[in-house]
Amino acid sequence: MSDVYAEPTTGADPTDPATLARYTTLRLGGPAARLEVATSADDIVRQVREAEAREQAVLLLAGGSNVVIGDQGFPGTVVLIRSRGFRVVAEDADTVTVRVEAGEPWDDLVAATVERGWSGLECLSGIPGSAGATPIQNVGAYGQEVAETIVAVEAYDRTEGRVVRIAAADCGFAYRGSIFKYSDRWVVLSVDFRLTRSPLSGPVRYAELARALGVEAGDRVSLVDARATVRRLRAGKGMVLDAQDPDTWSVGSFFTNPVLEREAYELLRERAADLGEPPSWPCPGDTVKVSAAWLIDKAGFGKGYAGPEGVAISTKHTLALTNQTGTASTAALVALAREIRDGVQTRFGVPLHPEPVLINCTI
Repeated sequence: MSDVYAEPTTGADPTDPATLARYTTLRLGGPAARLEVATSADDIVRQVREAEAREQAVLLLAGGSNVVIGDQGFPGTVVLIRSRGFRVVAEDADTVTVRVEAGEPWDDLVAATVERGWSGLECLSGIPGSAGATPIQNVGAYGQEVAETIVAVEAYDRTEGRVVRIAAADCGFAYRGSIFKYSDRWVVLSVDFRLTRSPLSGPVRYAELARALGVEAGDRVSLVDARATVRRLRAGKGMVLDAQDPDTWSVGSFFTNPVLEREAYELLRERAADLGEPPSWPCPGDTVKVSAAWLIDKAGFGKGYAGPEGVAISTKHTLALTNQTGTASTAALVALAREIRDGVQTRFGVPLHPEPVLINCTI
């Protein structure tokens, strides 16, 4: 079972059940004005409607693995999403469509699909958080994105006050984004994934994964091998939650990989000429995606780089900013993020943007 809903001791008062640091993988965040628990889709909708009737702001929190909450907390109602389970809603000889409740721990779902011989999510193994968060971020790793398998998202439309089913084509999926991100309108209740009946993975697209598996790009491997190798690679980077490893007390990648116009990419190459070729990948529209980890490292912020109050870059991966002591503040983490962002901008002229959702704080 994945350690998704850790409730650690932190610098905030851990005995206060409303202290949001208890419910985030960063172990940071102040109190909620009101804290509710929702264990079903109907419960989620009810809690949101009741908060609206009280004229309170609403924050939905599931695994807490992709959110940075300010030290002042959240001055409204926080709804902890704890709906669980999945079921088959459609199938044929080649595919199966599963409807997954928003609060289902993501890695538990991936493990279940691999065990059943359903291909499509295996390279997303080891990612913390909940199934309902995956369409919001269009979660992706090691050559797979959830946009490739999502059929539809069931959501509560707060504007119209009704539950709707949104087809994947209407979700606005993009690199680490969707219509759900940075929008208060939609409350994700469940997600439908269409998976392939096969003991083999999809074609291995990611070079690092192919090397680790000892195969060529485009080859297929067993689902079990793909999952185990991805988890091993992620663990080596501190990207699999471990209550004993402070390098995992993070939100994973703090910055997205910049996508640059061709002219901006060529300027980067000029500024980085003394450092070698920046790792990059071609993207649609003659744009280029560049490694944020490389930019951070080459700007002088290496693994283990320390910020104030016990926050630091992970000793395993430069994209992860960590609460190494478990007693830091969000202000300290934000200060480190700001220092890194400004340093990369100064050195390379490339802006970095945060990947997690920032609540009551900013960089």
